[in-house]
Amino acid sequence: MQVDLIEVGRTRPMVGLLGALRALPEVVGHLLHGESPPQAPKQLRLLDTTKVSLGEGGWALLGERPRDEIALGLVGKFWRPVITYAEVAPEGFRDFAEPGYAKTVYSLSVRAIDERRTLLSGVMRTATTDEQARKWFRRYWTLGVGPGAHIVVSGVLDLTREIAEAQT
Repeated sequence: MQVDLIEVGRTRPMVGLLGALRALPEVVGHLLHGESPPQAPKQLRLLDTTKVSLGEGGWALLGERPRDEIALGLVGKFWRPVITYAEVAPEGFRDFAEPGYAKTVYSLSVRAIDERRTLLSGVMRTATTDEQARKWFRRYWTLGVGPGAHIVVSGVLDLTREIAEAQT
């Protein structure tokens, strides 16, 4: 929960580039309307994503086994240049079915292999609420976002591992 997503982008240039590209449509939209783009936070820990408003891209904490596993959920129209998010509280996440959305669950877990080694795993799964959303999400994922997401998730896992190894 303490991994800083901004630090992942700073220490892994490809992750930083992908994050900047994803934010570009929103920044351009603000500039075209004569508005200042929102300032990027100095730090954004995984835990902090659960404190951002759900309608503004905050992740819902779906479940947690302290020090072992965490599951986060996000609902949105991810394929749009500027993502439209749905405000879905954790208790409503499973049953949310409003047409036109995708629901993503991201879980991180650690499991002891032996007294000196631990397995750190990250799993991301997405389901859509209807056929049209499935088509849009499939195009979005297939046209390059899927590999980019793998790069970002790998960066999070690598930094988490580095922090854990530095503490031992």
